[in-house]
Amino acid sequence: MKKKSKRYLEAVSKVETNKNYTIDDAIKLSKEVAFAKFDETVELAFRLGVDPRHADQMIRGALALPAGTGKDVKICVITSGENIKKAEEAGADYVGSDDIVTKIAGGWLEFDRVIASPEMMGKIGRIGRILGPRGLMPNPKLGTVTPDVAKAVAEQKAGKVEYRTDKNGVIHVPIGKKSFEENKIRENFNAVVTAIVKAKPASAKGTYLKSLTISTTMGPGVKIDTLEAFQSVK
Repeated sequence: MKKKSKRYLEAVSKVETNKNYTIDDAIKLSKEVAFAKFDETVELAFRLGVDPRHADQMIRGALALPAGTGKDVKICVITSGENIKKAEEAGADYVGSDDIVTKIAGGWLEFDRVIASPEMMGKIGRIGRILGPRGLMPNPKLGTVTPDVAKAVAEQKAGKVEYRTDKNGVIHVPIGKKSFEENKIRENFNAVVTAIVKAKPASAKGTYLKSLTISTTMGPGVKIDTLEAFQSVK
């Protein structure tokens, strides 16, 4: 078992394990106990009362964070015709057609998101075994398969995040960086909680939001009062 560092144990000592903090106090504390020397990502972890084994209880989606993610996302666009120029003008890092598909088939993966226009999906299917396991496969439900590739690039660059329940009904969503001002993290928090709460399946029974925790990349989790989180929904 890996030994916990002195700095981590010191951070943990500042968090009351059994306490559910208010949203603002939790955000403030999560920043205070972040001890890494790099700009850690701030993340929310939702434990939901759903059974992901049932397709109608699998929660998946994407949204643009109002205050952005603080991360420079590298976008790869696979498209054709006039959309190539439009994607380039929108700020895509890599743009192409068959040439990009061939590069990826050869092992090239120097990007964080893939956006594709519908007519290219037949060709992209050939590299699905490469993109799929890495969560990079374009998906119309996430807005990454679209005829308007320029708009999709702009949204991704502005701070669009994706979320999905894992096999245990848990969702992890980044909501900014440690360097963000607290009010900016709160803006993103409200947007994400609203999206998750509104995505509650009709078939889900019992308590939906079982727990909600905020943490930074290396820091300890801080529990948030779920009742207040529900009340924050717009």
